[in-house]
Amino acid sequence: MTLAPALKDYIDGARWFGGKGRDWQVGGIRRVGTLPGSTRDLTVVIDLVEIAYADGDSDFYQVPLALYPDQQDRLGHALIGQVDDPELNQHWAYDAVHDRKAMALWLQAFASAADGKVTADDLAFHRVEGHDLDTEAHSTLFTGEQSNSSVLFGEDSLLKVFRKVTPGVNPDVSIHEVLTRAGSDHVAALFGWLDFVDMEADGTYSTIQLAMLQQFLRTATDGWELALASVRNLFAEADLHAEEVGGDFAGEAARLGRALAETHETLAEHFPVATLSADETAALAAAMRDRLAAAIDVVPELAEHADALRAAYDALGALSEVPVQQIHGDLHLAQTLRTVRGWKIVDFEGEPAKPLAERLLPDSPWRDVAGMLRSFDYAPSAVRMTSFAVDAGAGEESQQAYRATEWSQRNAEAFLTSYAGRELTAAERTLLDAYVADKAVYEAVYEARNRPTWVSIPLDALTRLSQSRTE
Repeated sequence: MTLAPALKDYIDGARWFGGKGRDWQVGGIRRVGTLPGSTRDLTVVIDLVEIAYADGDSDFYQVPLALYPDQQDRLGHALIGQVDDPELNQHWAYDAVHDRKAMALWLQAFASAADGKVTADDLAFHRVEGHDLDTEAHSTLFTGEQSNSSVLFGEDSLLKVFRKVTPGVNPDVSIHEVLTRAGSDHVAALFGWLDFVDMEADGTYSTIQLAMLQQFLRTATDGWELALASVRNLFAEADLHAEEVGGDFAGEAARLGRALAETHETLAEHFPVATLSADETAALAAAMRDRLAAAIDVVPELAEHADALRAAYDALGALSEVPVQQIHGDLHLAQTLRTVRGWKIVDFEGEPAKPLAERLLPDSPWRDVAGMLRSFDYAPSAVRMTSFAVDAGAGEESQQAYRATEWSQRNAEAFLTSYAGRELTAAERTLLDAYVADKAVYEAVYEARNRPTWVSIPLDALTRLSQSRTE
């Protein structure tokens, strides 16, 4: 069997494949390197697979392979197929991230790059100084719905293998490197990354980044899960207000606000900052109006909020200048981790649906703030949509709705007050309102397509926004 049809079948069923439901074929396979330490008994390679869609689009996905001359029963769940390899003859091919022996070669390659960089074929393993890797640590693949593959090495380090790759610098790597070298306390330290330099058809060269190795936060708890636990605690104490409940989240929200502010300050010190002109600001507002128009076609209920939303966008467009800088770009509670040493912010890749070139552009830090405010609004609503809402009577449901609003407002205010450290200016409030509205419109489309019963969450938020603009 040749590799292409085997990869077609495997990629189609992979959790990280973003082209599900589209007609596609393998357009080509490029082997970009063989890992150091490979032998005839185990060869670990990295292939880039071109996904050629029937509509003419194409993507590239990274598939690391563990090639064995004999079948490995322990890896049956990761079998790609028995394939004819041009160099190794017939071999059994497995997805390497599932194989501890294969991942040990990855870890050893990073350890060998302790002085800066080690190369193998076209691959380059880079290291950031300051941490000695535990090369004896066993690997464990994280499960769940992810667009990438994450592999834990003991309690020492975490490897993120980028599945869908694009030429250019991945902001998750570049931002983590800058924040790590700057000594930021608000990210997991970057230990290293893997890339290769590719020659384009026009003769120019570009870097394609394949993976990043970073500190494993052993004591970390997901920020979204912490927020949900706080909401459940509040709902269980029907006679108490949010500030009276043992699981009150406002203190954590305030600490998270400060962590984001300090992260934005560090990014502004080490990445370019700029100011949008009046024309550029008007174009930003116009893009939001265009997204609203497209969203109404998907969620007709948005039409009743259109006037208020356009007013928010018009107010943004009227600003004479807007400061922009490097930001997170896709911030919400699930992109945060609470550790014994404070809050950490993770996943600086930006919004996955956007092209890499757009994700690298400076943006207003108020976009990140808006994303977090929307997340505070989502947490109590998500709890109400699940277990607590199932058996609630009319009176209890009304009480939950009141408590949900109380929780979200209390934590949003604590976060925003701590982030800004002062009253917002009129221009900052205008920016924040526009970004919150734009995010809620995006959420409405997402929910309509993926969780229709949840579309009321962003629609209710837009109702409140509309009411606030008419008061």
